[in-house]
Amino acid sequence: MRRALVVLAVLVGQLIIGHAWFAGPAGARAEAGRVALIGVPGLHWNDLTPSDTPHLWALAGSSAVGSLSVRTVGNVTCPYDGWLTVSAGTRAAAGYACGAPPKPEVQGDGAVIPDYRYLIDVAGQRTAGTLGEALKAAGQCSVAIGPGAALALADQQGAVAHYRATPAQVGAADLDRCRTVAMDVDDLVQAYLAGEPGKLPKVPEKLGAAERRQALRLADAKAGALLSKLPADTTVLLAGLSDHGSVPHLRVAALREPGAEGRLLGAASTRRDDISILTDLTATVLDKAGVAVPSTVVGAPLRLGDRLGDRAGTFEQLASADATAQTMRSAKAAYFTALAVFQVLFYVLAFLLLRRRRSLPWVRRAAVALAALPVTSFLVNLLPWDSHLELFGGMAAWWAAITALALAGPWRRRPLGPLAVVAAITALTLVGDLLTGTTLQLNSFMGYSAEQGARYFGLGNIPFALLATGTLLATTVIAHRWPGKVGVTAIVVLGAFAMVLGGSGMGSDFGGVIAFVPGIAVTALILSGRRVSLVKLGAFCVAGGVIVMGFAWLNYLRPPAEQSHLGRFVGQVLTGEAFDVIWRKFVAMISTLANPNLMPIVIAAVAFLVYAILRPEQASAGVVPAAFEHSPALRAGLIGTLVSGVVGMLVNDSGAAVLSMALALAVPLLLATGIGALRRESESVPGVGEQLAGVAK
Repeated sequence: MRRALVVLAVLVGQLIIGHAWFAGPAGARAEAGRVALIGVPGLHWNDLTPSDTPHLWALAGSSAVGSLSVRTVGNVTCPYDGWLTVSAGTRAAAGYACGAPPKPEVQGDGAVIPDYRYLIDVAGQRTAGTLGEALKAAGQCSVAIGPGAALALADQQGAVAHYRATPAQVGAADLDRCRTVAMDVDDLVQAYLAGEPGKLPKVPEKLGAAERRQALRLADAKAGALLSKLPADTTVLLAGLSDHGSVPHLRVAALREPGAEGRLLGAASTRRDDISILTDLTATVLDKAGVAVPSTVVGAPLRLGDRLGDRAGTFEQLASADATAQTMRSAKAAYFTALAVFQVLFYVLAFLLLRRRRSLPWVRRAAVALAALPVTSFLVNLLPWDSHLELFGGMAAWWAAITALALAGPWRRRPLGPLAVVAAITALTLVGDLLTGTTLQLNSFMGYSAEQGARYFGLGNIPFALLATGTLLATTVIAHRWPGKVGVTAIVVLGAFAMVLGGSGMGSDFGGVIAFVPGIAVTALILSGRRVSLVKLGAFCVAGGVIVMGFAWLNYLRPPAEQSHLGRFVGQVLTGEAFDVIWRKFVAMISTLANPNLMPIVIAAVAFLVYAILRPEQASAGVVPAAFEHSPALRAGLIGTLVSGVVGMLVNDSGAAVLSMALALAVPLLLATGIGALRRESESVPGVGEQLAGVAK
């Protein structure tokens, strides 16, 4: 009964705190106005120059500017999917034809998209046509120029009331009659769209400089032709709507309206002042046109940020943002491969050395260094970097500093000393990041990258694993020092605090809360000397689900433009779309079980740990039992960590990544503690010290 009251109190407290953090003023809809969306698929900030693109240069110079993530469903967004996403207001993909948007069939003053209902009835793109339907329902007239624009403005029958093939065909009467205009400028991607209709051919990643300049001039001329005709009071959106080739990039986003010049451009959807996503364009067009944004649109109207310096420097800064993302992306696979190799190699060498009872101090140092590696991918972002040398050099510096601090301080002689330092630094780094807007996780190996578009704020799945593991291990050190009620209270309070940060508006982590609750509860129960059963474990998982759904419900009560994915999930539950989301995440989770970088870490760590417990003298010179004998609290913390890792693997789409990173931090620190415990025992038992004196040799 007492435990039930404690759980209830924690739940109520978290919901109250969550409500306070979620509370905020609702955004008001703008008055009806004119808006024009100029989509230039493939446009990069490096493309804009006064000589080659004078019209686009002038437009961007008088606008608020930022980076646009064009990520839809796949890693690379083709023009078809980019324009379809603007139409739907959610990430969308044609599925059967990734390439150029279909050419509309002209019918009188308008046009019809061929086979449009296929997208809705067969391909599952049920929100396709949301933008066009919203404008039509509000009695708003719109003009589409080019195939992509027609796709964006079509209603759910694929019909566009007013269609023009080129800006030259747009007359003053069109602009007087229709307050919303969209134009597709596809010159930059034409070379990538040649060949078999509906499919991107295999072409070089980049056009030659001369061909690129020519394509830019053509695109600029088309944009200039429309800009010269638009009424002066028109809000103009410029967007680099898609990728080309095979590498995703951040693209151009610009908004011209009174007061926008010289400012950053972001959106509430990313919680960043300099990055927006494709679905923000849908919300912005509707907002500027004075039309209510449907609840199915996951984007938010673009918002103005801080003022910037000179135009050229600003464009260079935005180009550099993409370069930073590319630096991270290009090295990410190699980083995780190296991490897997280090982990597996460590366990193999540790197994061989510990069986022979040799080089225990060196194994301890290697274990601490290995556990200190993951957090460096966040800490490196405390200082700017632009190249692989600066990135890896910064990480190496942090790695050396943390390892030295853990092994050189006065706590080094205590078995739990290095563990306390590494675990605490890992947990405090992520807590601090959550409290300051999660700037360290963006463009980090263990976090998320800007051009990938999966997440821009909150707690990622791998950071959750590191936060949960670091918190549970660090708090068990407190429980070791002050056993009994003080230690249990520390684990519950500090663990709940970290969990609230991760699950509330700061972290917006759905699966993390479900996994963190049983980890904290199991650790506390074991420390209290109580038995853990499958029934209790299941109840704790359910409690985690109830808590996170409470966070999600409070977030759902906010206006649609201010909701995170937690609130949108509640909406999907109410509309019956949640099953599709859950199934997609389940498939993604299963696919990680075959990941060649993640699973070797899991297999090696689990195999070593199990063997070390079942055959301690044969596998690890008794290191693991020595660690547990020295600190029963550590045993409880490790079990809680394993529970959080396994549950986190099952409820997150990152799957094996969650468990592998939890093990990558916890098991090496466990070995370091055990070796420290053996050393302390050897110093206190006559004769054993002499026996182990040669171990360091």
